[in-house]
Amino acid sequence: MKEREIRAVFDEETITVYQAYRKEIALSAIKAQTFVPPFKIERMTWIKPSFLWMMYRSGWAQKEGQEHILAIKLKREGFEWALKRACLSTFNDSVYRDYTIWQEQLSQTPVRVQWDPEKNIRLENLDFKSIQIGLKNEAVKKYVEDWIIQIDDITDYAKTIHQFILNNQIEKASKMLPIEKIYPLPDPIKRIINAD
Repeated sequence: MKEREIRAVFDEETITVYQAYRKEIALSAIKAQTFVPPFKIERMTWIKPSFLWMMYRSGWAQKEGQEHILAIKLKREGFEWALKRACLSTFNDSVYRDYTIWQEQLSQTPVRVQWDPEKNIRLENLDFKSIQIGLKNEAVKKYVEDWIIQIDDITDYAKTIHQFILNNQIEKASKMLPIEKIYPLPDPIKRIINAD
């Protein structure tokens, strides 16, 4: 297992990412099948291809403001458009020639990428990373207006898995997890986002 690879549910045309929101935003998005007010297009929004990282972030849909878990199917071309225009959220001298160049790029690009430890089913750190992608400005607009194919509320599904874990039925819980495979990235994108 390489340290930094994107693992996701995807097919030839789409990739699934996850977000968690409060009820008003989530229900409006499900109804419209895209994000509409009270979602704020002016703010940066973070998408995560890893189901378990989303469960960690949202506390299995129990954290305030993250009570609804959404699975969002995106066009792969949109997802890759974002990665091509990404800047790492922290300076890395193997990617950027110097700190000033990175700072300039960070302020100008519409997409941020960060790699955080992936989680196991008990939400403990694994020794490889999971990607988070922050969209702002032009990228959020494209996300909302063009890239989204389908939005599903998977809150009950997530809570069912969590209940199995609480009951120490780990095998049952594991069988319910989405099957995430390594997403194939072109080499130029790998370099931009510091993937292995």
